[in-house]
Amino acid sequence: MTNIAFIPVRGGSKSIPLKNIKILSGKPLVYWTAKAANDANCIDKVIIATDNENIKQVVKNFDLPKVQVYDRDSENAQDASSTESVMLEYIKKSGLNDDDKFFLIQATSPLLKAKHIDEMYEKYVNDNADSALSCVRTKRFFWTEKGEALNYDYKNRPRRQDFDGLMMENGACYINSVSNIIRDNNRLSGKISVYEMPEYTSVEIDEPDDFLLIEKLMEKHKDG
Repeated sequence: MTNIAFIPVRGGSKSIPLKNIKILSGKPLVYWTAKAANDANCIDKVIIATDNENIKQVVKNFDLPKVQVYDRDSENAQDASSTESVMLEYIKKSGLNDDDKFFLIQATSPLLKAKHIDEMYEKYVNDNADSALSCVRTKRFFWTEKGEALNYDYKNRPRRQDFDGLMMENGACYINSVSNIIRDNNRLSGKISVYEMPEYTSVEIDEPDDFLLIEKLMEKHKDG
């Protein structure tokens, strides 16, 4: 059985051109998740799937021994392309075994660390789960546009310290078996294990201002 970290990156981001190689804390954005996966003890190889030659050349200069580049098909690198489409493309072309474990890691979550990946995998195994995802705990109160409270009784507003909150996907990491992904065409299947990451990892890079915020968070939590 092989544990594969898969990081899809494309060159066609509209909000931030070539976002995945824009410099963040002195390194290209995709470097940080590639390094986290490379340094995780549970990961055997790291695949960075891209359709862009500039990204490909940048990644090839990373001094990360587990990292390989995969040339993804342009048809699966469009604005409307799903992440699952490139996952399935790679799985079908690379001849993976059904019981290989597939870690989907998103480059826009540079606060992910190797220890998170290892801890998440350990919990996934211990939970005897079919798949897993990373989340953060949010203690925000949610409402519908119709004025309906979703996750608390506003007539009996709980104190923050007494409120369990909700688990929210942070988009950093997902784990599933190759056979499940092929069967369900989805990153998640069956019994799902939830791994809780620190609250600060809820920030993802989608807009230019996110780089400024994440640089501050990376500096603050570099040893955490």
